[in-house]
Amino acid sequence: MSKLTNEQLTEIKEKAKNYQKDMVAFLRNIVKYPGESCGEKDHVKVIEAEMTKVGFDEVHIDNMGNVYGFMGKGKRIFAFDAHIDTVGIGNRDNWNFDPYEGFEDDTKIGGRGVSDQLGGIVSSVYGAKIMKEMNLIPDDVKIMVVGTVQEEDCDGLCWQYIIKEDRIVPEFVVSTEPTDGGIYRGHRGRMEIRVDVKGISCHGSAPERGDNAIYKMADILEEVRALNDNDANGEIKGLVKMLDPKFNKEAEAANFLGRGTVTVSQIGYTSPSRCAVADGCWVSLDRRMTAGETFESCLQEIRNLPACKKYEKDVKVSMYNYDSASYTGLVYPIECYFPTWWLTPEDPLCKSMVETYKSLFNTDKRMGESDTLEMREKRPLLDKWTFSTNGVTIKGRNGVDCIGFGPGAESQAHAPNEITWKKDLVTCAAMYAALPTTHAENVKK
Repeated sequence: MSKLTNEQLTEIKEKAKNYQKDMVAFLRNIVKYPGESCGEKDHVKVIEAEMTKVGFDEVHIDNMGNVYGFMGKGKRIFAFDAHIDTVGIGNRDNWNFDPYEGFEDDTKIGGRGVSDQLGGIVSSVYGAKIMKEMNLIPDDVKIMVVGTVQEEDCDGLCWQYIIKEDRIVPEFVVSTEPTDGGIYRGHRGRMEIRVDVKGISCHGSAPERGDNAIYKMADILEEVRALNDNDANGEIKGLVKMLDPKFNKEAEAANFLGRGTVTVSQIGYTSPSRCAVADGCWVSLDRRMTAGETFESCLQEIRNLPACKKYEKDVKVSMYNYDSASYTGLVYPIECYFPTWWLTPEDPLCKSMVETYKSLFNTDKRMGESDTLEMREKRPLLDKWTFSTNGVTIKGRNGVDCIGFGPGAESQAHAPNEITWKKDLVTCAAMYAALPTTHAENVKK
């Protein structure tokens, strides 16, 4: 199959625009059901029914509860991923409309999950429909559209299951997380660290008889703060050091992705009573990782803090595990480590995405509804996410190329009064429909 003609590109855009009403109805039908992590069953039912209605060749739900549809018969799999779980609504008083009833006007749709990231499954389902209608699926390719579960709780767990247990390994995956009209080629990783400190309790009237774990933790936390805030000089070198080639051979990628960070997210203690010295204290650390950092290096960095060494026999630094059951009841344990990943601009998938975008829309600038353009046009087309996605497992753990282009805005994620834009649904459906032909030609096997 040759690359797309101008007539085909025009037809793709027209079809995507003509399906706007159907996509909006599909999105609002998903949103009306709550679907937090481990409770996505109703979302799955709606998506399964829509995939069947629009003509997918196969539709499956795996043992974890991920729903995926296939179009085409080839052995090469080109996949489009959308996580279909949402966070909760938070304080209902912060919403100006019902988060599940939602709303729509001429340009926008509101509701929990419309940007993060149920719009992505909608555009990818209809992008695949357009591919099939226009015979755009290369003969040796099978298109996979997957609605994945538990991402908000444990990003990437779903794809670890798909790759390792379902044994489905795509050639590439397009993440349909919101990208504000841009094409995203990576993001920082993260991990969840726990620090435990032991002490010895005694009566609070004579604290010198005990060993207060909270005081020891206070010393450690001052140094954790320094690790985040310091420059690259001194005894505790700040995480900013990883932007310097002197400290990091991946400094070029680190400067693109942004520096790592660390912060305390939770704290707890054990003590016999309010009248006693604490005999235990623990904290959770949210650690964002840039290129060149690994979970081993991040754990060791905490262990090497002077206060941790001072109290070494009473300090334990570890990584959390995730083991919550999916809505099907399946438990699939994994470490709370979400690796950094990125593609270079010269990567074939990157080049195919940019080429598809420019061919379809005759621009190298981000597009969007009028109320988004001022912010979007200030940013480069090829960019990165601030938050984390399923790419941590797709590319980070398993080396499958991943790239992002999705409807909506990062700023809407987890926020009250969440919205997305109808124009984004249309733009993304057109991109998804056009990409397989372009990429298959660019990387002929």
